[in-house]
Amino acid sequence: RAAGPGGGGDPRRVNPLRPVDLVVDHSVVVDVAGTADALRRNMEIEFQRNRERFEFLKWAQANFDNLRVLPPGSGIVHQVHCESLARVIMLEDGVAFPDACIGTDSHTPMVNGLGVVGWGVGGIEAEAVMLGQPISMVLPEVVGLELVGELRPGVTATDLVLTVAELLRGHGVVGKFVEVFGPGAETLAVTDRMTVANMAPEYGATVVFFPTDEKTLAYLRLTGRSDSVVGLVEEYSRANELFGAQATAKVHYSSVARLDLADVVPCMAGPKRPQDRVPLSELQESFRACLTREAGLRGYGLAAE
Repeated sequence: RAAGPGGGGDPRRVNPLRPVDLVVDHSVVVDVAGTADALRRNMEIEFQRNRERFEFLKWAQANFDNLRVLPPGSGIVHQVHCESLARVIMLEDGVAFPDACIGTDSHTPMVNGLGVVGWGVGGIEAEAVMLGQPISMVLPEVVGLELVGELRPGVTATDLVLTVAELLRGHGVVGKFVEVFGPGAETLAVTDRMTVANMAPEYGATVVFFPTDEKTLAYLRLTGRSDSVVGLVEEYSRANELFGAQATAKVHYSSVARLDLADVVPCMAGPKRPQDRVPLSELQESFRACLTREAGLRGYGLAAE
């Protein structure tokens, strides 16, 4: 602002041109633990320790347009994004269009599970977007992830994510967009879709997108979005063939990976990479083999004795 006005212009004209949400995420410092008031006391200490920073952010929110600051204690940034900030369909100056975002965290794609295209970038790229500059990128390949069947009882979203990581790493999706479709995708809860999308960096993908459907609308209602917001999302998505199965009915993907959800079993990742999946039924044997296997991604090179 000091440099912008030049010859005595109004410094208040210098603002982000795109809406910006700054979530002050949870602190990694735990000063108090094991007591009923630990959360409250840690929050008090955090505010004392970072008072100058928080005062600056409060000033910025009051003095810049298009900037909203969410204080500590609101939740983890991606949780806040999905539960509160994401609009799915935007409405500005009477024009409706799909929500999209870029974030300064690699797990920004978690919001893909809600039907919003978004991914993580570096700080310089984010600053450029705030000032109205486009992001330049090579048009990516789009890989379809076809899901069929349903998860068996007792199988968790974590088991699904590790299975998808193994599948997509083998398929090759680095730098690509992944779109999830098929009858199996429709059976997944939105929270499970978000879990799958959240792990996009582990797959190497830029985004892992789930189209909007009835479960998306139910999630929006559950998280307190107004009837007008939910109505706009449904009306726009249906009118533009972005809703449910119709969104992918005519799509020709660069390639397709397929997964039967009924084949997913309880599993763990390891010993060192998320795509190295180990079914729980093989965990004991795998663990013992890793100890003495040659040191590397799947071994520790320990002596047998």
